[in-house]
Amino acid sequence: MNYENLCYKICEVVTEAGEYALEQWEKNPEITSEEKSIHNYVTKVDIYCEKYLIEKLSKLLPGASFLTEEINSTNTLTDKTFIIDPLDGTTNYIHKLPPVAISVALYNYHEPLIGVIYEISRKECYYTWKNGDAYLNKKKIRVSNIKSLDKSLIITGFPLHDITILNKILDVIGHFFKYSSGVRRLGSAATDLAYIASGKGDAFYEHNLNPWDVAAGAFLVKQAGGVVSDFSGGENYLFGKEIVASNPYIYNEILAIMKRHFKN
Repeated sequence: MNYENLCYKICEVVTEAGEYALEQWEKNPEITSEEKSIHNYVTKVDIYCEKYLIEKLSKLLPGASFLTEEINSTNTLTDKTFIIDPLDGTTNYIHKLPPVAISVALYNYHEPLIGVIYEISRKECYYTWKNGDAYLNKKKIRVSNIKSLDKSLIITGFPLHDITILNKILDVIGHFFKYSSGVRRLGSAATDLAYIASGKGDAFYEHNLNPWDVAAGAFLVKQAGGVVSDFSGGENYLFGKEIVASNPYIYNEILAIMKRHFKN
């Protein structure tokens, strides 16, 4: 399989879906939504984009399975599984607040083959493929070379449901407020990871994420020279609901902080 050519084709499909989402965003005075669960929303655009992506990607790779946010066609990875978030940052989308992204990854069981993230408001397409580099709109990207926490910009997110760890989350944020150059909460984990891959931020961490939130972005960070793990330093970030991603220089310090606060 020629992963590079397939990646370009996937970029076209994802960009088309992104253009539709942006068009709906711009022309509708109010974005209507339904609440799937507490603080967890879905719009007609989420559903349309997911169906569109499944239809188009099925034609590109017949026989592929799909792990997606809304339809969730499979819970088991196969030798060719697309992992899709049709609109990452739906709450942002409802409020017409960037960033909002579409995320598509192709996996061979647990091995990533292709990752594509399209941030719709800035029309930025981030992409990579197995044995390739990472790109933003045809330009090669790399993680930052910031070597100390005090000069680092930290990006994070908050869990929608699990408030049992609220004190831990606040303690970690407090640490980064004190010892980093700043903390940002943007509302789209896929975009957060794309920003780490392109050096816009230096480290990202979040608890209680799903595979479709991180599958493409984690691969992008690795292909751009970064490090990705769960809070224990292991590889269970796809299904383990916790992720740390950073440049290689500050990773050990970031991980030590996560281990200290989330050791239980």
